[in-house]
Amino acid sequence: MTPDDFRKWSVKAAEWGANYRASIRDKPVRAQTAPGEIAARIAGRPPEQGEPMEAIFADFESTILPGMTHWQHPRFFAYFPANAAPVSVVAEYLVSAMAAQCMLWQTSPAATELETKVLDWLRQAIGLPEGFAGVIQDSASSATLAAILVMRERALAFRGNRQGLAANPPVRVYASDQVHSSIDRAIWVSGIGEANLVRIAAKGPMRAMDIDALEAAIRTDRQAGLVPAGIVACVGGTSVGATDDIAAVCAVAKRHGLYVHVDAAWAGSAMICPEFRDLWAGVEQADSIVFNPHKWLGAQFDCSAHFIRDPDSLVKTLAIQPEYLKTHGRDGVINYSEWSVPLGRRFRALKIWFLLRAHGLEGLRTMIRNHVAWSRALAERLSKEPDFEIVTAPMLSLFTFRHLGGDDADRHNLDLVNAINDDGRIYLTQTRIDGRIAIRFQAGQFDMTQADGEAAFEVIGEIARRIA
Repeated sequence: MTPDDFRKWSVKAAEWGANYRASIRDKPVRAQTAPGEIAARIAGRPPEQGEPMEAIFADFESTILPGMTHWQHPRFFAYFPANAAPVSVVAEYLVSAMAAQCMLWQTSPAATELETKVLDWLRQAIGLPEGFAGVIQDSASSATLAAILVMRERALAFRGNRQGLAANPPVRVYASDQVHSSIDRAIWVSGIGEANLVRIAAKGPMRAMDIDALEAAIRTDRQAGLVPAGIVACVGGTSVGATDDIAAVCAVAKRHGLYVHVDAAWAGSAMICPEFRDLWAGVEQADSIVFNPHKWLGAQFDCSAHFIRDPDSLVKTLAIQPEYLKTHGRDGVINYSEWSVPLGRRFRALKIWFLLRAHGLEGLRTMIRNHVAWSRALAERLSKEPDFEIVTAPMLSLFTFRHLGGDDADRHNLDLVNAINDDGRIYLTQTRIDGRIAIRFQAGQFDMTQADGEAAFEVIGEIARRIA
């Protein structure tokens, strides 16, 4: 590709992106293709000779686009959002064009120093006190893995990496039965093992970890010669928004000398609004916290903010410094690759900088407050319908409901969510609560309006009564 070709196709790609965003409301939210349909349109063998960009771009539009689910659609009410505010997309154009590998301070000083500054902006924005340092991870899964590794190493006096786990007694980690599956994966990858993840039952309207049961489990394990290492607490769990009593969890951890990691991947963004911070009261006592600006704040994926009280323990756990990765002649620099499992790092800080400067905290607060209000309004309307029931009340902008119809309630509600998604006007997902199927609704897409929430009510009611 010549420089002139690069300019031409870069402009075309940017124009395509703008047109895509402008017309996204006209598309069904979820891809309407059958399994294997896209693969069948793609050649079975790689090309021996290069092809013209005109043909490649045309095939992108005709073959790939029909199989895409439109996560930036304002009626995307499934999962949690993966928002990419337009200003964040523009920042990503620049990052992709520069294609810098930002693993060390010296490989791009601006990337490291901007990351330090914007993570401190985010710390202030969500109300964390001074003393927490931040790093951008690719996802909450990676941040949680890093936290689990630190728990393990601290509990074993940093012998795990040197000696291997077989040379040490089993390490125990505690979490409620509502935490995300990434905690299970971190337990696997860290070598701690699923048998040593102690599930504490959740209870109450917030489905919070039973504190008495947590305390008892730690005491029992210690008496048995096991090594309690840490607790993973949850704020805004994926299924129904389960939220632990963070202050109580931290009090237990302090009594037993355990590390606390708070997974607030989705709900943490809402903490830029002071009125929601009671949901994680006591979080300043935690050892690490993660939330994803790429969910609800509008930063293009991937972008996970990981805050740590003691970065030295994280670096001691993860850093390897061969000669070729040392920065000589520069004292006091941060090499963020030593704070992460991967060595390679993208320039993720730029999109946060663009986003916060373009929208300001107040603009982002307004968006989040609107989503919460519109979700609560929809839950209220559905609760007044005789053939619907609210299963879990709104936690921020997430709630669950069921339609009362059919002899097999679970089958009926699965049929309903499938029919809604096949219809294409909105997109929902299901979950299982106390053994029964319920339908999740979450408001969070960056360009959602009040009218989109009202449309969801009409679509849900129309299709529910049609299939009933």
